[in-house]
Amino acid sequence: MDPRSPLVIETHELSRRAGSQREVSFTAAAPADLGIDVIGVPEGDPIQFDLRLEAVVEGVLVTGTASGRLVGECARCLVDVEDDFLADVQELYVYPESDAEPDEASRMEGDLIDLEPALRDQVVLALPFQPLCADDCPGLCPECGVRLVEEPGHKHEDGVDPRWSALSGLLPQDEKP
Repeated sequence: MDPRSPLVIETHELSRRAGSQREVSFTAAAPADLGIDVIGVPEGDPIQFDLRLEAVVEGVLVTGTASGRLVGECARCLVDVEDDFLADVQELYVYPESDAEPDEASRMEGDLIDLEPALRDQVVLALPFQPLCADDCPGLCPECGVRLVEEPGHKHEDGVDPRWSALSGLLPQDEKP
């Protein structure tokens, strides 16, 4: 763990006496790949943290919020989408000498806490699976790709479905579509 990382917090000032606490607010640059394929936090964007660090018997309980900007594209019409996020952070970081299992809680390294895994978990879980530019976005025309929100009356001539084209030979010439 790199103590110079913007997402690593020093807890030396927080005594190991249960009940002692301190509040911290800071801005840090977003790590790489904080998101999913269609939406996420751009690398290097500022993320605002407002946290409370509280010493408990097992370690340090971190609670608070992280907020920032999301950038992506609409899942229906592919237009750029920008939104804000507010993620709740709550994570227990156990002391290095704790006998807690690794999957039960995050572990401190000395007096250092790495917020990146908890941030990644909370932000990615809060992201919309299919972000939309508007709740009623009609998407794209399946034939030509025109954005239907820009051309609401967009239509194509009714053509014969190619799967049925062989049957059109059975109709007399004057009845063909």
